[in-house]
Amino acid sequence: MEELAIFGGTPVREKPIYYGRQCIEQDDIDAVAEVLKSDLITCGPKVQELEQELCRVTGARYAVVVANGTAALHLAALAAGFTEGDEVIVSAITFAASANCVLYCGAKPVFADIRPDTYNIDPESVEKLITPRTKGIVAVDFTGQSVEHDALRAICEKHGLLLIEDAAHAIGTKYKGQSIGSIADMTCFSFHPVKTVTAGEGGAITTNDEGLYRRLMRVRTHGITRNQEEMVHPTDAAWYNEQVELGYNYRMTDFQAALLLNQLKKLPAFSARRKEIVKMYDRAFADLPEILIQREIPESDTTRHLYIIRLDLNRLKCDRRQFFDALYAENTCPQVHYLPVYWHSYYEKLGYERGLCPNAEKYYQEVMSIPLYYSLTDEDVADVIRAVRKVTAYYSQSEGR
Repeated sequence: MEELAIFGGTPVREKPIYYGRQCIEQDDIDAVAEVLKSDLITCGPKVQELEQELCRVTGARYAVVVANGTAALHLAALAAGFTEGDEVIVSAITFAASANCVLYCGAKPVFADIRPDTYNIDPESVEKLITPRTKGIVAVDFTGQSVEHDALRAICEKHGLLLIEDAAHAIGTKYKGQSIGSIADMTCFSFHPVKTVTAGEGGAITTNDEGLYRRLMRVRTHGITRNQEEMVHPTDAAWYNEQVELGYNYRMTDFQAALLLNQLKKLPAFSARRKEIVKMYDRAFADLPEILIQREIPESDTTRHLYIIRLDLNRLKCDRRQFFDALYAENTCPQVHYLPVYWHSYYEKLGYERGLCPNAEKYYQEVMSIPLYYSLTDEDVADVIRAVRKVTAYYSQSEGR
């Protein structure tokens, strides 16, 4: 048996490869430089151009671009009208921002469990959590796979709830042939560098509802409007604007918008390459009983942001930490997505206790994300596969390994 690097052997790779990274090429740099040389580097024409392009890509009627994905979620929660005394059901396995946006509005996040095989929010768990105080659902397209829209929409219609889709992972994904961004009441995107396309930072909210769109536009910019119909003291003076509610400065710069516009041209190629890598991983791990692969629902044509391996710890002579450290020593650097939100110490202080979502808690103790991004070469992918198989073989309890 080849000795693991963590125990003094030779690692699979000489240089580390991380779980995600951006792909910035010369045309992206040129697009940004062009705006930096122009008169308007913020509050200029590129933001509006980007919003129009996002409508084209997603099929939504309206798009509002913002500073980051967290800002998108916050504004969506504000536009939804969540407030003190309200409850909002949130996926348990997600980045904290999916729940924090509910707290920002004074409402209470209520955590729904995940399906044990897809890792997305379980509609049956959602149904059981609904009370007279429930006002909405924040459902996460985890790893990029679409949530079960039909089931969630039926629940929302039955109980009069608003659906916010956290699609931070899911630009390019489709559900039953319809692009993510045009299905939920509001859909929030993130354009952080590890996502499929990037603006450096950046986010967006898409919607088909004109009323929600107009409020999103106001609260993005301090709650200030130039629309006379929204003013308390309307005037047609060219200089006049009026703050009609409390808002925020969540604007995106024009040079960020230029970068994302150029990145969106590459979305089909980025998506296709991610799908190729996912297929390579799926094939490589299919014969390993110690590695469980995320199930994908047939309705989702997924552009995967994350590739997650789940360990069958009953078959391995190690815990998750040992497996993680061994992969790291092979210069294949994984990450873990995510701690159940209510396990964070801040949420513990708010009174949330462990045991709320058994599937989510078991999931967290068995998973890690391995490298997945556009610029991975076939050789890189082969190295990742070699590292996973090497560590699995070392720790396996299976006979013959």
